[in-house]
Amino acid sequence: MIAMREESEDESATADELTHTTADGDVQMVDVGDKPDSERRAVAVGEIHLRPSTIEAIRDDRVGKGDVLATARVGAIQAVKHTWETIPMCHQIPITNVDTDFSLAEDRIELRVAVETTGKTGCEMEALEGVTTGLNVVWDMVKAIEKDDDGQYPDTGIENVRVLEKEKRRANPGGR
Repeated sequence: MIAMREESEDESATADELTHTTADGDVQMVDVGDKPDSERRAVAVGEIHLRPSTIEAIRDDRVGKGDVLATARVGAIQAVKHTWETIPMCHQIPITNVDTDFSLAEDRIELRVAVETTGKTGCEMEALEGVTTGLNVVWDMVKAIEKDDDGQYPDTGIENVRVLEKEKRRANPGGR
C-alpha cells in the first residue's frame, strides 16, 4: 500500500514549475548540465515483515537458497548502480560508495542503504532502489518457508520505505 501525502496550497506546483515537464505538459529529463558538481549522500530505509521462524532460519543460515543477507546486499548494490535504467527520468550518476546495513528483529528485517556520489544531481532514488530491491531479494530467498498451506504470504510484507536523509556539499568550493 502506498501512502500519498496531500499537498497544501503552498506546496502545489503548476506545470510551469515542475522540472520534469515542458510548458506543454510533456515529460522531460531535467537538464543538469550547468549545475556544479557536489558531494551528495542519501540514506533510505525499509523493512520486511517475516515469520519469527524465518528470521531464525536466516540467523542460523538454514535457508535452502543460501546466505539471504549476503545475496540481498549484492542485489541492493546492483539496484543502486542500475537505478537510471529503471526510473525513467533519473540521470546516470557516478556512484562513489554504497553502504548496506541489515538489522534483524524478532519478526522483521530492516535494511538501510546509504549512497554517495559526486555529481550534478542527488542520489535518493538510488538509495530507495537499493532498499526495495534488497528487501525483494530477501523475500525471494525465503518465499518457500514464508508461504502458508495455500501458497499465500499472510505474514510477509515490505513496509515503511522512506528517505531518512540527504546531504549536499559543493565538491570544489573554489570552482565555478
